[in-house]
Amino acid sequence: MLTQTHLYAEIHEQPQVLTRLLTAERTTAEQLATAVHERHITHVVIAARGTSDNAARYAQYLLGSVNQLVVALATPSLFSIYKRPPLFHNALVLAISQSGQSPDIVSVLTEAQRQGALTAALTNFPNSPLGQAADFVLDLNAGVEKSVAATKTYTSELAAIALISACLKQDKTMLAQLEQLPQLVADT
Repeated sequence: MLTQTHLYAEIHEQPQVLTRLLTAERTTAEQLATAVHERHITHVVIAARGTSDNAARYAQYLLGSVNQLVVALATPSLFSIYKRPPLFHNALVLAISQSGQSPDIVSVLTEAQRQGALTAALTNFPNSPLGQAADFVLDLNAGVEKSVAATKTYTSELAAIALISACLKQDKTMLAQLEQLPQLVADT
């Protein structure tokens, strides 16, 4: 019963979480977009696990269709177990993690940093090992998840990805639509 209570509360926190994310992280998303343009990034490699991996699939479609970037999902075991990481060359390496603690996800970003790739992290904990390994960190602003499902974190990850995409495209219409998102979620 306690988990249901937490889940219910966290579902209803989503509008506030989205408002905080879209307000607090817009400048970081714009700075990341500038770095992507300045470095002539041609592709994105995303490292994620669990629910965050579902958000990575959304990023694959959105960044591919809106921003015309080639997007691939990383295979963290190549980094952490087999010690055979791919070469990133001209990639943005994006890590998505609720806690920022997952060693295999952190190992992808650490290797990307070693290779000189542009790195970014989406996490609730900017001071986590993942946040410390990234050039840019977008704080998901969802805090600790108390229920089993990553409700508010998941929707915040999706919104952060859309924010990055809109900033990359410099799409004022998309940005205006994102500003309406918290109210639309509250209405729903």
